[in-house]
Amino acid sequence: MAIARMRSVVIDCPDPKGLADFYGALLDWKITNVEDDWVTLTDGESGARLCFQLAPDHRPPSWPDSELPQQFHLDLAVDDLDEAEARTLALGAVKHSHQPDAEDDDFRVFLDPAGHPFCLCLV
Repeated sequence: MAIARMRSVVIDCPDPKGLADFYGALLDWKITNVEDDWVTLTDGESGARLCFQLAPDHRPPSWPDSELPQQFHLDLAVDDLDEAEARTLALGAVKHSHQPDAEDDDFRVFLDPAGHPFCLCLV
């Protein structure tokens, strides 16, 4: 029996609303709460939430350099990697210069507008 259930993944960033807008467009999720220092994004179905918390002194990860490790990253499933990449870049993401070797080219690493790494993964 589980002790707890996942409620939210919370991401520190310098612009909570801006980053929520980015992930909302990427995932087709809706913003359900906006405060000065906190924005909540939900999928509208399962109750899954991404929350964005103001961190005025946020320094983006320098992964793969360990000086500022990524600490976490999101793996997001896509059906067409090339199409998803083009649309993701159009939203303001940047393709990371470091792309770990993937035998089947089944994922690619990007940086969100606040510099957090995330992966688009072929289903």
